Amino acid sequence: MSEAKDIPIPSPQAINNAVLAGSPIVNKFLIPSPIPHRRNRTYSASEAALAGPTKSGLVKSFCRQKGHGFITPLAANEGDQEELFFHISDIDGEYVPKPGDHVSYKTCLIPPKKEKYQAVHVQITDLMKGVSHEKWDSPVSSPDK
Repeated sequence: MSEAKDIPIPSPQAINNAVLAGSPIVNKFLIPSPIPHRRNRTYSASEAALAGPTKSGLVKSFCRQKGHGFITPLAANEGDQEELFFHISDIDGEYVPKPGDHVSYKTCLIPPKKEKYQAVHVQITDLMKGVSHEKWDSPVSSPDK
């Protein structure tokens, strides 16, 4: 029982990627993220999103610690009213999104099934009045829900 077992150690590149992404390394095992974001999106998917129309919506929720949130589209003619997922790496701007903020965004299909869309190139167009907005370089104060 006191035998030492060989624990596989990830490659230095995998550790560096995890450190750069801010991922906690627990027991030296790295699990690839299933969430498609700016850094792992293909060039053709990024180009297709840029060529698409700019849409608008309201931030329903965003959690800075988890790194993702959801947007509710504003116009009924923008397809179905299903909430759109967005990743922290797809936010352009200096403020952390808060629920109720008006945003503009483009859409991109989520692999591998490519049945649903996610919001990319998210920009806050109008900050929610009466809510204090923090900048990205400010320390995380409390968990957003």
